[in-house]
Amino acid sequence: MHGEYKMPGGKLVVIDLDLHNGHLANVQLSGDFFLEPDSALHTINVVLTGQPADADEASLVTTLHAALSSEVMMYGVSPEAIAVAVRRAVRPGSDA
Repeated sequence: MHGEYKMPGGKLVVIDLDLHNGHLANVQLSGDFFLEPDSALHTINVVLTGQPADADEASLVTTLHAALSSEVMMYGVSPEAIAVAVRRAVRPGSDA
C-alpha cells in the first residue's frame, strides 16, 4: 500500500506499507524531507510497524511523539504529516 502527502509549506511525505492481521507491517517512510539524526527514520518505521490499521491520525501522532526524542530535528515533515500519509496508504482515495 502506498500513501503520499504534501505537507503545506513542507515537503512530500511518502509511506509504503503492508497490512498483516489488521496491523501495519513493513512500513517504509520516504520523501524529500530531512531528519536528524539519520536514525530517526528507522525509529519512525519501527514504531509505526505493528500499529492497528484502523488507528486514527491523533493516535499515530501521539505514538510518534512518544517515540522520538527531543533531539530529533524534522525539516519539511512532522508527525502529523506522517500520520496523514499512513491513513492515505491504508484508505486509498481518502483525504485523511
